[in-house]
Amino acid sequence: MLLIGNGMLITRDPGNPFYQNGAVAVSGDTVTEIGDSDTLKKKYPDAEWIDAEGGVIMPGLINAHTHIYSGLARGLSIEGNNPTDFLQILEGTWWAIDRKLTLSRTKASAYATVLDCIRDGVTTIFDHHASFGEIPGSLFAIRDVVKELGIRSCLCYEVSERDGEEKTEQGIKENADFAKWARDENDSMIKAMFGGHALFTISDKTFEKMVKANDGMTGFHIHVAEGMNDVYDSLREYGCRPVNRLLYNGILGEKTLLGHCIHISPAEMDILKETGTMTVNNPESNMGNAVGCAPVLQMMKKGITVGMGTDAYTHDMLESLKVFLIIQRHNAALPNVAWGEAVQMLFENNRKIAEKYFGRPLGVLKKGAAADLIIMDYKPFTPFSDENIDGHMIFGMMGRHCKTTVINGKVLYKDRAFVGIDEEKINAFIMEQSKELWGELNHRKY
Repeated sequence: MLLIGNGMLITRDPGNPFYQNGAVAVSGDTVTEIGDSDTLKKKYPDAEWIDAEGGVIMPGLINAHTHIYSGLARGLSIEGNNPTDFLQILEGTWWAIDRKLTLSRTKASAYATVLDCIRDGVTTIFDHHASFGEIPGSLFAIRDVVKELGIRSCLCYEVSERDGEEKTEQGIKENADFAKWARDENDSMIKAMFGGHALFTISDKTFEKMVKANDGMTGFHIHVAEGMNDVYDSLREYGCRPVNRLLYNGILGEKTLLGHCIHISPAEMDILKETGTMTVNNPESNMGNAVGCAPVLQMMKKGITVGMGTDAYTHDMLESLKVFLIIQRHNAALPNVAWGEAVQMLFENNRKIAEKYFGRPLGVLKKGAAADLIIMDYKPFTPFSDENIDGHMIFGMMGRHCKTTVINGKVLYKDRAFVGIDEEKINAFIMEQSKELWGELNHRKY
């Protein structure tokens, strides 16, 4: 048994939100009790004690949309690549990288991503993978890494016709094979979705194949209307808007997650609401790609579940929380909007999205919930209570404050050091793979 205490405890349980000096008792992979730190320490004298040292104890963070395939891109400059629009960013940067990803490089990308997530207090990820250099077995390579490092993960492969029919078929098969594995294995830590890239790279014929291969096993995870390319292509080639295409092709539903949704209309929002389809916003990536500000406030007003992701622009969910607030206020030209929506997305909606796949309470600390929790080395110099938790999150706390990460009842990161993980050995492997990748992209050695 674990007992994590002596800290300000944020539970995200509306009925019992905060303890000034709280503790969490963990048995196996489950929270068994929360309460006053001194009381639980007396009740469980033999438990392994983890001292928060007056910091903040809170549920692990959930990232509802990221990309492991970008894990080796940090610091990379591809010679001759100077994009001036979103399509050029895709073609010159991300598609160029994923066309060079072998299984070894995919594995290195997964290691790099997961280590950063654990450091930043992220305990669950929804990944949307692409490695057109080597598709077969890529999701299983990622599976091996997330299983080894211990992060909770929902994986898919992004089907796209951008590299021809053979790669399209391989992407469909990789999704289907992994979804079948996940269904049969029923691993509480690893789940599957059926991925697709942007609609302008997928024909109705391919959608039909995807739906058939999925056969109702899981929901879809697809990029939608991130750039105007999707809108123009759908109107020109199919006579309808992107969300209508997804509806007609049987993609929408309560377990489907649509990334971005920047350029969707009010009528498309109504379709999402009626079908129970979820969306996920990635504010920093949208700003970096100069593709616009998603109409999240309007979507949420209509009752659509909108989660928060990073698109791998960062692995720090609290950084995304801050940026979401300011881009929405800037876009609306109103300094008093988006606070409630920002907090709801990260701490409520991401939990709803994750629970649909993992089938147990996540993102909350209460009896029976998954034992995913973090300790933040955050020592406030202003009053801190249940009345202003979110203000401290938005204006004070960052992922770098995370000093201890527990996932599924296992201590993976303690006092800013990995536990049972050979970080130096893994970093050496990542460096080797990244040098090879960069060399091939730029035709020189690193």
